[in-house]
Amino acid sequence: MSALLGARTCPSRGEASDLKSPLGSRLREPLTEARFQQLFGGEEQEPELPAEPLLARLCRLWRLRARACSGTGAWRLLRARLPPLRWLPHYRWRAWLLGDAVAGVTVGIVHVPQGMAFALLTSVPPVFGLYTSFFPVLIYSLLGTGRHLSTGTFAVLSLMTGSAVERLVPEPLMGNLSSIEREQLDAQRVGAAAAVAFGSGALMLGMFALQLGVLSTFLSEPVVKALTSGAALHVLVSQLPSLLGLSLPRQIGCFSLFKTLAAVLTALPRSSPAELTISALSLALLVPVKELNVRFRDRLPTPIPGEVVMVLLASVLCFTSSLDTRYNVQIVGLLPGGFPQPLLPNLAELPRILADSLPIALVTFAVSASLASIYADKYSYTVDSNQELLAHGVSNLISSLFSCFPNSATLATTSLLVDAGGNTQLAGLFSCMVVLSVLLWLGPFFYYLPKAVLACINISSMRQMFFQMRELPQLWRISRMDFAVWMVTWVAVVTFSVDLGLAVGVVFSMMTVVCRTQRVQCLALGLAEGTELYRPLRGSHKLLQVAGLCILSYPTPLYFGTRGKFRHILEWHLGLGKGGKETPKADGPPDRVAEPVRVVVLDFSGVTFADAAGAREVVQLASQCRDAEIHFLLAQCNASVLETLTRAGLLDRVTPEQLFVSVQDAAAHALERLEITDSKICTVWV
Repeated sequence: MSALLGARTCPSRGEASDLKSPLGSRLREPLTEARFQQLFGGEEQEPELPAEPLLARLCRLWRLRARACSGTGAWRLLRARLPPLRWLPHYRWRAWLLGDAVAGVTVGIVHVPQGMAFALLTSVPPVFGLYTSFFPVLIYSLLGTGRHLSTGTFAVLSLMTGSAVERLVPEPLMGNLSSIEREQLDAQRVGAAAAVAFGSGALMLGMFALQLGVLSTFLSEPVVKALTSGAALHVLVSQLPSLLGLSLPRQIGCFSLFKTLAAVLTALPRSSPAELTISALSLALLVPVKELNVRFRDRLPTPIPGEVVMVLLASVLCFTSSLDTRYNVQIVGLLPGGFPQPLLPNLAELPRILADSLPIALVTFAVSASLASIYADKYSYTVDSNQELLAHGVSNLISSLFSCFPNSATLATTSLLVDAGGNTQLAGLFSCMVVLSVLLWLGPFFYYLPKAVLACINISSMRQMFFQMRELPQLWRISRMDFAVWMVTWVAVVTFSVDLGLAVGVVFSMMTVVCRTQRVQCLALGLAEGTELYRPLRGSHKLLQVAGLCILSYPTPLYFGTRGKFRHILEWHLGLGKGGKETPKADGPPDRVAEPVRVVVLDFSGVTFADAAGAREVVQLASQCRDAEIHFLLAQCNASVLETLTRAGLLDRVTPEQLFVSVQDAAAHALERLEITDSKICTVWV
């Protein structure tokens, strides 16, 4: 109902308003839900046909599905599942090819040292990091929808997989192993890592089949950032033995970070001066180069490949000085050329690794989907979350056959690809060419590479994850609840482990949503003078309130967790409880005597859903209002909630004429019922 009130000069505090009565300026009759459906409802429903036999219905559905599998339907499905068929015909060869080539080669150069470094974090030989930097990148280029996404080895996943590998295939208690025993242990660990990748890929394919791409929303931004930041600290501590040249067993499980720190401090006198010197020099080169790349990214034609320079310098130094024989510096050794023979992971291990594969699959999809959506919004294209599930699921599943460990999109290489001028997934193919050349021809050049340098590469690659903590002051100012989610997740990840920290973060994040629905208050509304707007009485505007009329807004879902508070608040406002309603404090002028409520308007525009328990509370409230001779009106209730209330028996307590399309219509009907005159409209200062 438009223009409920005409504008007049506001009366002083405590005086009666001389505003024109809403009844005098009415332009139409109040609309109920039933009347609205008659005037503006959809097409008339067709008469129901008799029930179709099950066999006939199945045959009809089969014919429809067979008809859909025409040439056009098959081509549409193929284009949906192979994105290059959509973007490759529109590829701007002159404008984009050079940028994709430069970006792909740049990322490929970084993939080589990072892949070997993250392989050590996964507790497998370095060459398997190169395999994981090749096969998944190639597969995602064919199936992924993120044009600027760079996939491959990821430190957080490598850390989680390494913990699972160490638990499944622990290091023997007897320290020194022969070369044959070491090869057998490495082969078992490679099989365990491939089984984890196979399990996580199968889980993501199952999620794709069920169209569960929406699950990525349950990993909120504070949870993901706290998870990666806490995991970066785990990576830093886990690399300390390699930095110092200490041979220590890897700690797994809860409190592993503190156990590793204690073991390193205990064994500190036995550290190797040579490897400590190599680590210090490597970090002294890598950290400033990373900072230069970030600060001068707009001026540099391509980022400085600090990792490659460090690898070359360290390899030459180790070879010329014979550091491996003179000072017992641990080196990478021989990288086997070519590709591994395809091998199906041991399926008998799948039940044991399922608990590890599930969090890895969730982190893979959450990190990759969030990165893809960020750059899709920046460059104005769309990303299909379910297709991303398919791409990463197939990528992990197929690459596991070639002894690869779990992989995902990475923040460092993705930002590097964008800064280097990458435009499409074609950059991934150029990256694969670089890794392929190392696997086929350049592998022997990395024989003398010290493992301490790889540990330094691991630590320097965590720079962006550590700097995420700088966002905490801003997060505190924006939302204290999100700040609490960030801190709880980070403390859980650091204290326990990455998987348990992820579980704690998700549960705590969901609990904050539930707690917010519990803390929402029911608002009493008043009419803003000169308008048709109803606003909360506890505002800063001069509002109108009618004696005997109570307009309440309940802005939260009504379910089993909120029904108790809903009942308590409504009984207090309407005086239906055992103790009755207390004397109002801020809902009227000081000199006004509180009158009993004769009409209540319940605004349900903020109730997004209601379950059976909540619906029964509304029905019970309607019964209490009828017994107390209070006219009950329901306004602005969405279709799904209204259907739930109807099934709970609301129309047995009220008539369809008591259900209105808006608060304004319900209030106009209430004023008519109360026979309000101008002198009965009070001005309330709040």
